[in-house]
Amino acid sequence: MVLSVEGLTIEAGGRRPILRDVALHVARGEVVGLVGESGSGKSTIARAVLRLLPDGARVSGRVRVEGADVLGMSGTALRELRAAQVAMIYQDPRSSLNPVRRVGDFLTERMVLTLGRTKRAARERALELLAAVGMREPELRMRQYPHELSGGMLQRVVIAAALAADPVLLLADEATSALDVTTQAETLKLLRRVQEERSLGMLFITHDLQLAAAYCDRVYVLYAGTVVESRPAKELFADPRHPYTAGLLACTPDLGDPRPLRPIPGRPPSLDDALDGCPFAPRCPQVVDACASVAPEPVAVSGGVAACHLVTERSAV
Repeated sequence: MVLSVEGLTIEAGGRRPILRDVALHVARGEVVGLVGESGSGKSTIARAVLRLLPDGARVSGRVRVEGADVLGMSGTALRELRAAQVAMIYQDPRSSLNPVRRVGDFLTERMVLTLGRTKRAARERALELLAAVGMREPELRMRQYPHELSGGMLQRVVIAAALAADPVLLLADEATSALDVTTQAETLKLLRRVQEERSLGMLFITHDLQLAAAYCDRVYVLYAGTVVESRPAKELFADPRHPYTAGLLACTPDLGDPRPLRPIPGRPPSLDDALDGCPFAPRCPQVVDACASVAPEPVAVSGGVAACHLVTERSAV
């Protein structure tokens, strides 16, 4: 298993944890989706894999990459993990590049300083990577500054940088949401091709449920820092077992279905909201008495689990 997270809980001073007892895994060659509303904890999970945690955070549980315990790593091992084993692709590529440095400097500097390659070897590798991600005229791109490239081209540069050390795991945090639809499709196709060619594991964070259904092999649905449902993508979106998953699908537009959109009532809980029972209970249209006081345990369903009291009473929400 490339990534294994077990019982991950992160507290940082609020009345409820940022993450509570999160468990997920990503196998080699697998694309795993992580979906949920803003503030649900998706990006925190990705940062926990790199141990980029909030100051003063209290952490329990296990995060393993290729069997190595990330939370217990020494400084040297942690630097090796970040430099060579796990790569993160962020939402806005411009935030990853220095606007006064050339693209070539961005690509080669890390290989020289952290991977120990010579400047010549790093340059050759950078040109190979730019060509591999579909950049035309890589020699020219190496000499250009970020402001001279489009958003799609910059995202390709960032993907090339992520592949520089041949990582085993990619963390894609809303990696295409800042791009237009056409460029997004090209970037997603590129990511999938690279992922399959290198048999990488990928944790794909997105708020786009239709994209997750089409792109991912399995999907975890996160709400208030808790995994409420995890199943193969096709099964989860065809037959959601948790009311929150069903609610997300009901308010997602579909060009092939003219049904009216039904938004989920209320708001997601903040870190100052104390939650004794099911975190979704205040917004759930099918709430029962147990939801207010008893946190539901994950129940086995077709292909995965769902944490809902209703799952024990009927087969589908």
